[in-house]
Amino acid sequence: MLAYLLRRILYTLPILLGVALVCFALVHIAPGDPLVSVLPADASAELQAQLRTLYGFDRPLPEQFGRWIWRALHGDLGMSIATSRPATSEVMTAVVNTLRLALVATVIGFVLGSLFGFVAGYFRNSWLDRIASGISVLGVSVPHYWLGMVMVIIFSSLLMWLPATGAGPGGSEDWAWNWEHVQFMILPAITMSVIPMGIIARTVRALVAELLDQEFITGLRAKGLSHVGVFRHVLKNAAPTALAVMGLQLGYLLGGSILIETVFSWPGTGFLLNQAIFQRDLPLLQGSILVLALFFVLLNLLVDMVQTLLDPRIARQ
Repeated sequence: MLAYLLRRILYTLPILLGVALVCFALVHIAPGDPLVSVLPADASAELQAQLRTLYGFDRPLPEQFGRWIWRALHGDLGMSIATSRPATSEVMTAVVNTLRLALVATVIGFVLGSLFGFVAGYFRNSWLDRIASGISVLGVSVPHYWLGMVMVIIFSSLLMWLPATGAGPGGSEDWAWNWEHVQFMILPAITMSVIPMGIIARTVRALVAELLDQEFITGLRAKGLSHVGVFRHVLKNAAPTALAVMGLQLGYLLGGSILIETVFSWPGTGFLLNQAIFQRDLPLLQGSILVLALFFVLLNLLVDMVQTLLDPRIARQ
């Protein structure tokens, strides 16, 4: 296990380097001036040259990439062009907010998805199966940004039960797990959980249906084991795969929540990336993508380790 863990960590290094290279290349190939957000409309050529020198944009691209990687290895992602604040602090604050929201959405999606999947798989071809499968298909099919806007219209504008945007009275800096702040999380968390719920439900349904056709389940029933006992064995065998799917969905929520966070103005990485794209804030954009890629790779490694502990049939060498 230790050798496998070390090997996976070594594999992570070229992956992160490749992600950093692609990210750096794409943001520099894209049209537009990265200093447009700080330069006045009548800026002189001398002022433009000074700012380019200050941010290092006057250097060759290979040198810029090397300097950026070297600083990133020391925890320095540069200075935000739009706010003139350290990009590292802004990115980590946004990551914490996104992680907070994604964890709640993952719990909702995993609980509901597992419930619908187990019910649909255990009671195949019944009305329960049709209802649970229909809900899971609907969850995968509905665009989450559209669902978010509909939920804002219904629960915020019409019913006025929940706030529509923001992260709480004091913002994300004064976040606390109390109703004053949690109520701002309910709508975006539910909206984010819909797609993972549908994917987990469909996966678990197929897995449970396959397990019920296995010979050991037939043997358990022949020995007179109750439905609860059979269900317990099915749950134990399906848990590792369901956990792996949940881990992948958490990684997706960390990096793919840009539309939902923009709709609800949640101050996470998606909202930060949206602002950085429109402002051409290259240090902020590159730093956000690099940190999200690191989180995704480490999350996959963690899921592999936990899956191995839950399922002794999986050998990691």
